[in-house]
Amino acid sequence: MQAQRFAIINGDDFGLSEGVNQAIIKAHKQGVLTSTSLMVSADAAKEAITLASAHPNLAVGLHLVLVCGRSVLPPEQIPHLVDKQGNFSNSPLNAGLRYQFVRETHQELRQEICAQLEKYRSTGLPLSHVDGHLHLHVHPVVLGILVDLAAEFDIKVIRLPSEELGITLRVNRSHLLTKLVWSGVFGKLRCYGERLLKSQGISFTERVYGLLQTGGITEEYLLALIPQIQANLVEIYSHPAMPTAGFSTRRGVNANAIHGDPLNEELGTGEAELAALLSSQVREALLNNGFEITNHHFISQRTT
Repeated sequence: MQAQRFAIINGDDFGLSEGVNQAIIKAHKQGVLTSTSLMVSADAAKEAITLASAHPNLAVGLHLVLVCGRSVLPPEQIPHLVDKQGNFSNSPLNAGLRYQFVRETHQELRQEICAQLEKYRSTGLPLSHVDGHLHLHVHPVVLGILVDLAAEFDIKVIRLPSEELGITLRVNRSHLLTKLVWSGVFGKLRCYGERLLKSQGISFTERVYGLLQTGGITEEYLLALIPQIQANLVEIYSHPAMPTAGFSTRRGVNANAIHGDPLNEELGTGEAELAALLSSQVREALLNNGFEITNHHFISQRTT
């Protein structure tokens, strides 16, 4: 008997802007998107919460922001994390090094992570999962804090990026060096994270696709990727967006600056990624390859 296969299709950055919110809801109502990750301190978070409450089949998790965004706590409480305006560093590399080697950041990180989890809990939305903006949540210090807080905040699932470099390169070989570096770095973080989460009974998917093709999760890419996936429980995440006044859907610099080197501004836009999530061909590809399109809430209901 063939094993059951599940695909969770997640939209990151819920709450970032009105255009992101609109795109995520449209992709949920009309496309394959089943899940999203909320930035509780972002400009359009209040609207996102209202929209999520009106769409109960959309699973929502916390998109932890510790870089390229604002804190929940006032800056005087966490002076080693943010500037006087409450903004985190815009450099994931610099932030990661500080969080690792500057001891004063550790307690402040715990306070801010608690505050973001508390703010999420105050929305009344069930917590589907936790992931992080530019994947800073898999930083060993940050992940350790999340695990410590898992029981208090009912964290059942944490994203651990993991995708096969070979599959990605067969589909798209652009920016080879960057992909090699990212695959190596996040491969080591995945190994560490797997051991930690397993020891605490926290779940994660077998594979997570999106990192090595950030900004370019297009219909063409997904149609080439899906038939090659061997795992039975996978997450595919992207960054759908619609253009709105003062907000561009192009994600080249911000989304791909995780090592201080933009991956590719022409890879794609939020509009292209939205189109991929709305594609009937993408839906058919998932179904034809045996995937049930679902989310963490529905999976947990079936296994309890």
